[in-house]
Amino acid sequence: MNEARPEIANSIKTGDYMTNYHDLGAGYPTVFLHGSGPGVTAWANWNKLFPLLKGSFRVIAPDMAGFGFTERVPGYVHSMNNWVQQTIDLFDALNIEKANLVGNSFGGALALSVAIKYPGRVNKLVLMGSMGVSFPITYGLDRVWGYTPSFANMEELLDIFTYDHSFANKELINTRYESSMQPGFQESFSSMFPAPRQQGVEGMAGNENYIRNIPHETLIVHGREDRVIPLENSLKLLQMINNAQLHVFGKCGHWTQIEHTQEFADLLLNFFKN
Repeated sequence: MNEARPEIANSIKTGDYMTNYHDLGAGYPTVFLHGSGPGVTAWANWNKLFPLLKGSFRVIAPDMAGFGFTERVPGYVHSMNNWVQQTIDLFDALNIEKANLVGNSFGGALALSVAIKYPGRVNKLVLMGSMGVSFPITYGLDRVWGYTPSFANMEELLDIFTYDHSFANKELINTRYESSMQPGFQESFSSMFPAPRQQGVEGMAGNENYIRNIPHETLIVHGREDRVIPLENSLKLLQMINNAQLHVFGKCGHWTQIEHTQEFADLLLNFFKN
């Protein structure tokens, strides 16, 4: 890990580019897939969980193509199929035959897509504030995907993400804002989910007919006050996935792993040990 930039960790070839990824602990591999907010990195999304989980299993958290410090390749097409391929390429590069998947928001839709396309590579699924089913785009998600870099805009987004706004402190706002201003970050981000952004929601819901056939044990987690991805998404997924359970956190927005870090870690530890 780069001490000056903890977001930058290991680098490995996936397809035609290098993926930046974190790899901590030992034991059964568990891959964490981040969300799609501006300035997001695997580190920003998951680092509070790292010390709580690395003693129980191997924690792997990549920056998906177009996000964070994974190499940006000119002409790369940001699509669910390509993100799925990157995930499988990462498995192969790390000699991982099968892993647990934990997906946050956009990462939840990606985890669902991996489980559908490569069911034999997935052990258990965790979907947190997940996309993957159709819903009318929320004001919050429209603001997230339509972000243009400014401190004020990032401050608004972090207020949208959290129920307890004390988590959206000036330090975090500044860190996420500065990350969104890294060379190439906004260019790739702004190209991913252009207006009308409802199309982006539907593009991630393309597997609904297949979700009902997912055989994996699935833990669904949602914040009751989530203003980015509606709680109804998780209720829908609960109805669709046969081997699913749902845990809803009250007084919680879109960032369960940040607002309820220990409780979320405990859920994962209990779910994965059984």
